[in-house]
Amino acid sequence: MTPEDAERAVEALLFAAAGPLSAAELAYRLPEGVDIGKALAGLKGRYAGRGVVLEVINDRWQFRTAPDLGYLMVEEREEPRRLSKAALETLAIIAYHQPVTRAEIEVIRGVGLSRGTLDVLHEMNLIKLRGRRKSPGRPVTYGTTDSFLEQFSLPSLSDLPGVAEMRAAGLLDINVPADFMVPDPSSSQGGEEEAPLDDMDAVEFAQDFLEEPSDT
Repeated sequence: MTPEDAERAVEALLFAAAGPLSAAELAYRLPEGVDIGKALAGLKGRYAGRGVVLEVINDRWQFRTAPDLGYLMVEEREEPRRLSKAALETLAIIAYHQPVTRAEIEVIRGVGLSRGTLDVLHEMNLIKLRGRRKSPGRPVTYGTTDSFLEQFSLPSLSDLPGVAEMRAAGLLDINVPADFMVPDPSSSQGGEEEAPLDDMDAVEFAQDFLEEPSDT
């Protein structure tokens, strides 16, 4: 298969797929020896500046509408659900500190979570149950989803804004300590501190918010 044929084949697979595809999934469909990386790079360059562009989210590739043309789709899409300040703060903590437990979220925020905050984030498919902390009580740990990356146009967790970006955007106080560091979630994947979920954990999530304190 020539490089041109490889590009055409990858293009066809990405257009026909119901969702994003990884390089491994593409390779499985194509003849052995096809340079998937070269084909993807060629397609990405060929579609640059077009109405449809090739993007990678969490190592999975997909054709998407060019960002500057998104306004054309407004009438065809549901209006995004607005997140409260508490939900945004909680989502940011989960994004930067994952895997993180509810108790750890409350310690970082300095206030208890309301009964619906995590529910809303879960319903919007922005967070997920990751596992259970290997500590007394085996509390559930939370992390972000691929939908979170898509929602905020992030190729991966390592592309979350750092200290410099946050300070430039006015999101950090100018008086923060010089040694202040933003956690890097891409370098913390749970390891031995996190155990896999079992079949009953999905049910437990819905019961996780009974009789919780309100945000203040």
